[in-house]
Amino acid sequence: MSIIEVDSFNVTGLVVRTTNAEEMNPSTAKIGALWEEFYSQLAPKLSQNSRVFGVYTNYESDHTGSFDVVACSDISDTQKLEGVSDFHINAGNYLVFNGAGEMPQAVIDLWGEIWSYFSSESCKYKRAFVTDFEFYKDKSEIEIFISVEDGV
Repeated sequence: MSIIEVDSFNVTGLVVRTTNAEEMNPSTAKIGALWEEFYSQLAPKLSQNSRVFGVYTNYESDHTGSFDVVACSDISDTQKLEGVSDFHINAGNYLVFNGAGEMPQAVIDLWGEIWSYFSSESCKYKRAFVTDFEFYKDKSEIEIFISVEDGV
């Protein structure tokens, strides 16, 4: 993991509001269905240079509260589709975690690593709970960017 400064950028995609508790229960989980819709409705409209992101934003509080999850891209021809929204990735300091393997298990495993890191006594950073995002580098590699508070 490393800390980097990210410039702001915009993405377009589909959104759901959820909680971590809801996502642990298959009958209330929403993120899987969100990605299914993204890959069936939006992915075919992406350009060859499009980058795919999963964005976590509009946090109610911290990891225990509600938040928005956005399955999205930075370059697409999706403006004419119903239910598609624009979102802004905030500039700032992000702690970057890297993972690889079969999706979606690689994402699940990497989030487990992130939760363990931030709950450990040796953690040097404090999550900002503003905007976090997953960057899907390719079909088997991911980077997750966690916004951290300045001066920590």
